[in-house]
Amino acid sequence: MNSDIQQQVKDIKQSFRQMMDGAIAASMREKGLNYHLNWGATLPRLREMANEIGINYDLAIALWKENVRECKILATMLIPADKILPEVADIWMEQVPSQEIAEQLSFNLWQYLPYASEKAYQWLASDKEYAQLCGFHVLTRLFMNGQEPNERGINEYIDQLLCAIQGSYPSVRKAAMLSVQRFAELGLVYERMAKSALKTIHLELF
Repeated sequence: MNSDIQQQVKDIKQSFRQMMDGAIAASMREKGLNYHLNWGATLPRLREMANEIGINYDLAIALWKENVRECKILATMLIPADKILPEVADIWMEQVPSQEIAEQLSFNLWQYLPYASEKAYQWLASDKEYAQLCGFHVLTRLFMNGQEPNERGINEYIDQLLCAIQGSYPSVRKAAMLSVQRFAELGLVYERMAKSALKTIHLELF
């Protein structure tokens, strides 16, 4: 890391003190979100900061390495989606420390990757909670944008959907159910497939 980036990271970390919200930080700790440091900064404030800084690959990489909630969220907002390599995306995915960071990655970065759907299916097949969570969140966004999966993608998605809904992770079950609603909205054929799949496990599409 060059000295300019180091100084930027230092300045950014110091600025978090001014955003500190003890009540939010305490609430997160109660929910089991234990970061080395957590200033409780709100997402709108972090987005405002990201807009002021602008897209910056090197700074994002440096911020992600910090075990600080705000640094990791800011990194997801600053890194250019078209520049992050698949292997770097895999490293970040392995290092996700919480459901919040998984969701911020999905919404701020993963859905915009040039290879988003490929990664989403790969993560669905993982046995790790946060990878599965990201996979369903990304597909939800792609479905919302009208992106239709091919036949192989449909079969893979439905298989993983049924596994997830019957799985042991509440966060993944919720994300899976949201994704199938968006899948059904792609058109009548998709709606029928979704209803048929859910019927096999005695569920109905809401």
